[in-house]
Amino acid sequence: MKLSQMKLRAMPHTECALTGEDTLRVYKTGAQEPDINTYVALADTDFHNGVIEVDVCGKLLSDAPAYARGFIGIVFRAAEDGREFEGFYIRPANGPHCPDPERRAHGCQYFSFPGYTFAYFREFGIPEYEAPVDTIELGKWSRIRAEVREDSAAFSVDGRPVLKVRGLKHGAAARGNVGLYVDNGTDALFRNLQIQRED
Repeated sequence: MKLSQMKLRAMPHTECALTGEDTLRVYKTGAQEPDINTYVALADTDFHNGVIEVDVCGKLLSDAPAYARGFIGIVFRAAEDGREFEGFYIRPANGPHCPDPERRAHGCQYFSFPGYTFAYFREFGIPEYEAPVDTIELGKWSRIRAEVREDSAAFSVDGRPVLKVRGLKHGAAARGNVGLYVDNGTDALFRNLQIQRED
């Protein structure tokens, strides 16, 4: 396993309810710029088409900024240098217990680094890459599933379809590594990663 160029820490962890030897803790240190390439890159995964599944549990760090939502997810088709990838994450704080209906509507997000980030979609009023997720909350395990084929991806959380994307921004031919994504303020746990490659 290798880390991306950003400063991340990855270590075995035993909190957040159920645990196992394969549980990995990841959180961002150093630069606090949001919407950048902060993820643990899994070496030699060479993914194009197939299915990625992983259990995730996002909590907030003690020094999390006010806008932190527990951002936690996956990266796929990532370039070796970490400068291009497709991604999907959930915002556990925006689950059904969130009192703000606007935030509840933004439970998950597809994004594509570098050009098509959360900030880009919001700036230009592009809502189709976000959706509500009614099973998530901070400190609770959720299972993310991504089915990726050519230029499309279907994302599920806890067995429920939440978002379909047609026209992945890096195109149907893109391929690369899989990664575990975090953003500002998230204390992230990952376990039970499964990658089924179809080609």
